[in-house]
Amino acid sequence: MSAWRRDVGLLTRIAGFAFVLAACTTSPPPPAVEAPPPAAEMPASIRPEEVVGRWGYGSYHNEGDRARTEAAARGQCGQPVVINRGANGGVMMYLADSAQLQELYLKGGPGGKNYVGPPGPAGGPQDREVVSFDGRAMVLRWMNPEVQTRYGTGVYVRCGAEGAARRAPR
Repeated sequence: MSAWRRDVGLLTRIAGFAFVLAACTTSPPPPAVEAPPPAAEMPASIRPEEVVGRWGYGSYHNEGDRARTEAAARGQCGQPVVINRGANGGVMMYLADSAQLQELYLKGGPGGKNYVGPPGPAGGPQDREVVSFDGRAMVLRWMNPEVQTRYGTGVYVRCGAEGAARRAPR
């Protein structure tokens, strides 16, 4: 009887182990869900060549200071910010907290908005929204609220007479 008990005990443990193993197995994974194709990039209504040039720069934190800041930016043309064309069709500008020029791209967004930033979807955290642009003045707002708090809204005023006829009606 002791051999029988030993065999029954062993079989009981094996059956219990098999039951636990069966409970631990997972069902087959669900079929993979394919991500939707990326949305086609919207072209910006501003062309890179319209932004290339020499600009006086200023920034403000309060909308009421915009006109004064534009006038102060005009006074910065003695030491202009130079925006050149990038090698890949963008424009050479600085990102927040970067001392190195980088090629940034003009990107179109929903509602006819325009953005300047690194490759990626329009309105990304490193982008700036083009609040206004008429060829003579350009106002850019950082999309990242923390960066916007530190740097404010940038005002670029074109230096010299070159901007007067730069933005032709379409």
